[in-house]
This record gives sequence, C-alpha cells and structure tokens, in this order.
Amino acid sequence: MDTTQKLGTHQKALSINLDGRVFGSFAEIGAGQEVARWFLRVGGASGTVAKTISAYDKEVSDDLYGAGTRYVSKPRLQAMLDNEWAQLLSQLQATRGATTKFFSFVDTVSARNFSGTNDCHGWVGLRFLQQPGGLPSDVILHVNLRDSSNVRQQEAVGILGVNLLYAAQHALTNPSDFLASVAEDLSLQRMEIDCLELSGPAFEHWDGREVHAFLVTGGYAEAVVFPADDNLIPPSELLYKRALVLAPGRFGNLDHLHADLIRVTLAELPPEELKESKGGLGLFCLSFAPRSDELRTLPIAEIVGLVEALKKMGYGVMLFRLPELYEMSAFLNRYTKFRIHFAVRLSVLVRVMEDRYKRLSGSVLEGVARLFTQNVRLVAHPMSVEEVERWVKETGLTGWTWEETDGMIHADNLHPAKPLDYLYKYLLGERRILPSKASLG
Repeated sequence: MDTTQKLGTHQKALSINLDGRVFGSFAEIGAGQEVARWFLRVGGASGTVAKTISAYDKEVSDDLYGAGTRYVSKPRLQAMLDNEWAQLLSQLQATRGATTKFFSFVDTVSARNFSGTNDCHGWVGLRFLQQPGGLPSDVILHVNLRDSSNVRQQEAVGILGVNLLYAAQHALTNPSDFLASVAEDLSLQRMEIDCLELSGPAFEHWDGREVHAFLVTGGYAEAVVFPADDNLIPPSELLYKRALVLAPGRFGNLDHLHADLIRVTLAELPPEELKESKGGLGLFCLSFAPRSDELRTLPIAEIVGLVEALKKMGYGVMLFRLPELYEMSAFLNRYTKFRIHFAVRLSVLVRVMEDRYKRLSGSVLEGVARLFTQNVRLVAHPMSVEEVERWVKETGLTGWTWEETDGMIHADNLHPAKPLDYLYKYLLGERRILPSKASLG
C-alpha cells in the first residue's frame, strides 16, 4: 500500500467509482445505508454501484435471506452475502464477467436505539474478486460501536465500509497494512473490531490466528477470545450471562497457569451464583503488554504459540490490550452481570496488593477499589512453603509474613506489612478475597 499519501473517505470512495473495473452491490440493514451513500454522493456511482438494498422489515428480510437466525448475527450476514453474490453473478456475469472485479458488500447492524438500551454492534462482510473471473475472497468482521449517538455510529459504519472496499483493492500486502487501512480514521474509542474471519485466495498466506491476535496488539480491540473449540467468535457471544472464572497471567511468566486453577475454582462456585446464569465458564486471560521491566513486546507468532499451548489444557484464552485486572473486569462486565472470579495463586494476589497503579492518581486504593467494586472476587489458591520462599527470593519481596499449615500457605495466613495489612484484612473479611482450601494438581 502506498503510505506516502493519506486519502480521506471521500477520495477513497471516488477513486473506486472511477476505477471502472470494480462493480458490485450493497445490502445494509440497520444504521442507514451509510456505506452505499458514500459511493452515491461522491460522483461517478454508476461505475461502481449495481444495486443497493436495505431490507429493514423482518418479513422482507426473511423472504430474501431466510428465517431462523437473529437479525444481527454472523449466520444472517452469511446468508445475506451468499444471496447477494449469487444474484449479482446471475445478472451480470455473462455481460461483464470478463472485465469486472465483482464485489458484494453487506452489513447488519444494531446502532443506538431511541432509548439507548441496546447493545450497539454489527457484522460486516465483503466478498470480492482480485481479478475478473477469479475465485472470490471473503472478509467477515464483528464491530462494537462505541460512539454515544446514533448519528455518529452511522457515520462510523459508513467510514468502515468505504475503508474495507478500498483496503480490498489496495492494502493486501500483509495483515498490518490491511487492518490499518480498514480502521483508518476510526479510533478504538469509536469502534472496536473484535472478530475477523478471512478466506479465499487474497488471504491464503495469512495465519488467521495471528490476524485475530493482531486486533488487540495493533490497537483495534480491547480484547479478543480464542475459544477452546477453535471457533473464533466475538467476546460478547462467549461471555453473555456467564459466571466467569479467569486465570490471569503475563506472557513472560506462564509457569503458574494451569488448568487446575480454573477447574477447582469452577467446582467451588456457589450454586446460587450459577442459578440464573448460563453456567460457569473458565478462561485463561493474558495481556500482551510488557511490564515496565520488560524490554520487548512478543512477536505475534510467539503470542499465538503460547495461546495454543494454553488451549491444549482444555480452556479458551482471552487476550487483553491492557494488563490490569480492573481493566479486564471493566471489559468483562459489558457482557455479563454475574460475578467474575479471578483464580490466582498467592504470587498474583501479592502483586495485586503491591502494585503501585501508577496510571491512577489514587494509587493502590483506587486500583483495589476499581477492581472489587466491579462484582469481582479473587479466589486465592495456596502455595507450598518452598514455592513461596523461592518466589520471595527471586522477586526480592519484603514485608510479608505468613504461617504455614501442613507445609502450605493460604491467603488467610498471609500478612503484608502495615498499614497495607489493614486493607488486606478488610478484603478478606468482606470476602472480596476468597482463600481456596483445595489443593491443586
């Protein structure tokens, strides 16, 4: 992609209209017809637009694309894409197929409703040809709309659609260039892209898992999820109404992460916390962000390799942009109102209490408050005396004391130096920190 000149949305749409080889259809449901509108208003639309359609009525939509799916969902988007593509080729292949790079752009979006009570998100798809008569390639992505007004959300969808069509023509060199082009002029504060599926010859040399991870490391999403079954979906679909158990860690230190942390904590969840939920869900959760004492950020391939190693233990992995547990909790609370349990060993618990939370003006008090006011519990699993002593020696930790029981140290027998000890005892007394008595392994 030529990076010497940045084009605005108007110029991108006009350049496609004037190309003469790119021709296709637009089908948009929700958030207006903002993508098609760009191509219709910049001039030269007859060079690009074969058809625009917006099947807002549910009966009309079902007649065109079939019934039985949610209207803002990947299955509905896939049905739209297949239908529009088949119709486009049946009508135009014979007359224009030899010289035209066909495309079908589709989206189904839930923009902010009048009451402001809905989940503002959408699915966007593009099927396109790189060469006339070639095999098609597909881009399917899920977005969260983060603007506060319907008008701004519509505007963001329009920009995204133009960007996607432009990127498919001019930014297929590598995933980094492609995503930068797709998200241009759309900050993370306006729109998240938290799931991306690519297929076809345009992407045959790209690793889909690495592209998925790059959504976070490149700053296009707050978090993405790698489910245990390898079926990449948006976090919202996996987390909705689930009681969560998460084992947090950093890529520089995964030794303390193992499946027993999640398994034991899931088994200890009180029945009343599961009663109204869709059940418990266990995940490893990691941040790619390096600590202040780390000199490098891991390459994408290495991140994906470590994610795959954790998935082999039987649980999925969430990859977060930010490392703090209170930031992770804020994200998770978007999609579930049930209690969030972080399954940690004592070493992680100590780091939570010892962290200076330099990004917060209130330091440790604000950090702890933000974490535990979000319906969060830390389930602290015991460690052996030998493990604790070795960890203390390696980290140079001072001021903490403990009593052992049968060679093990439990959270309620651990004591930081005063005055932090007062806060620690309060969190234990309020059952924000829950000592687990179960042995791991």
